[in-house]
Amino acid sequence: MSPRRAALLAGAPLLVALVLLACSAFNPTPAPPSDQASLRLPPGFVIALFARNLGPARFLAVDPRGTLLVSVPRTGRVLALPDDDGDGRADRAITVVEGLDLPHGLAFREGVLYVAEAGRVVRLPYDAATRRATGPPVVVVADLPPRGAHWTRTIAFGPDGRLYVAVGSSCDNCEETDPRRAAITRYEADGTGEVRHATGLRNAVGLAFRPGTDELWATVNGRDFLGDEHPAEYLTRVEPGGFYGWPYCHWDLDGRLTPDPDLGSPARCPRVARPSLLYQAHAAPLGLAFYTGHQFPPEYQGNLFVALHGSWNRSTPTGHALIRVRFDGETPRVEDFVSGWLSGRREWGWPVDVAVGVDGSLYVSDDRQGVVYRITYHAP
Repeated sequence: MSPRRAALLAGAPLLVALVLLACSAFNPTPAPPSDQASLRLPPGFVIALFARNLGPARFLAVDPRGTLLVSVPRTGRVLALPDDDGDGRADRAITVVEGLDLPHGLAFREGVLYVAEAGRVVRLPYDAATRRATGPPVVVVADLPPRGAHWTRTIAFGPDGRLYVAVGSSCDNCEETDPRRAAITRYEADGTGEVRHATGLRNAVGLAFRPGTDELWATVNGRDFLGDEHPAEYLTRVEPGGFYGWPYCHWDLDGRLTPDPDLGSPARCPRVARPSLLYQAHAAPLGLAFYTGHQFPPEYQGNLFVALHGSWNRSTPTGHALIRVRFDGETPRVEDFVSGWLSGRREWGWPVDVAVGVDGSLYVSDDRQGVVYRITYHAP
């Protein structure tokens, strides 16, 4: 974020601040020069550009034949990034579909592509050979809540074959009238049978099922304007029927549950579900992916990678990294995996989503630079 925009936000009323933030999603400030040499990874890992000049690249998916897809909401497009010659770089960008309203979340089911737009979920017949949609969008879930302060819509299919849809709140902190806001809602694959899976999730941007289980995991962004360190953001296994506190109660990094100063009260907090892993306020965790490949060392199998988009509502920037979450104990443990998109106060990259390629490499999108990176492992 530019210094001018940061200064405006610091003194702006809440409504103005939210408007400025929403506008930044569609008209981002020019990205500073890339500084790829500053990126730091564990020994043996290498990060390189896979595709560039994509526009604000957001969420990723891998098609049935192994081609990487990326959504570019600001241009209304979903792009395919084939690497037919196998050199570790996309040969070109193919427009799978265009003319959509802020397409964000992507998912495949039985070879059909599902796309979450701002106000609906659609499915498209997809040709994996040409990497193009072969027909017009068919509406699966219509009339999702309108854009609001959190315009992204993310989707995932569970092992039960059902479709899970995350919709963020319309505001920073308010009591919603639409129960689908600040919630994850479950549908049958055809869009019928709406059931609220979990609520009180201010903005659950990333969704992923842990392989071999029915566990749905999500990243959740906390509210703003409560200072640099409050409340904590979190990553959690989402319990069916769970209530996660927003807008009445928030978690602090030390594990305390605190009533919201505007809407909360102690009476509203006892039934709040405890997140699996608390993380630093304003780091903005977004996309996540469990590692299912075999290129990385065996100790990475089943680990969870999470993209931290980075802070805007904080005096000292934080986030702008890719973290690794390990499950080799009772409590998940977190460590940096890729850092360096933030150098001092200079943030030049905004990691968004993560996907595992068919060859076991790891892809990361960056909507500040308009690129997708590819991470590979070569034994030292």
